Amino acid sequence: MDFFEWHGISPFSRFAKQISQEEEKTRKRINALIAIIRDIEIHQTKPTTEMLLSLFGEKMKEEEEPILVEKKFVKLTRDEWNEKEKTVPKAKYDDLKSDLKQERARTFSLLKEISYVKNRLGKDYHKIDIERERLARLIREYEQKDL
Repeated sequence: MDFFEWHGISPFSRFAKQISQEEEKTRKRINALIAIIRDIEIHQTKPTTEMLLSLFGEKMKEEEEPILVEKKFVKLTRDEWNEKEKTVPKAKYDDLKSDLKQERARTFSLLKEISYVKNRLGKDYHKIDIERERLARLIREYEQKDL
């Protein structure tokens, strides 16, 4: 039943007329496929066609060779080179690395000062055991640094 419904064949109409309509639809589809295959042969198989033609001694139209343009070398200063390459000089890298080590050491020493306090009637919390002067100095140093 699905076959007949799919193809639009009904028992109440002329069978020959429906068959001819289906043949016409199929013929249109086949013609469209042939056009697509011809287009592929013409536009996408050029290298194969050229090889076959070269085997039989025929030549296709010659393609123009691209014009070579000489590259000009420009001298750059070290800063311009570093900016272009997005690199950092070795001395600056070493300074940044030592600054990072110092900051890690200071942070670790500050973390050692933290203690956990259990509260009987509320939430438990962490407490930092440092002097006011040291905390004020840390705050000033971090405010002055350029990040």
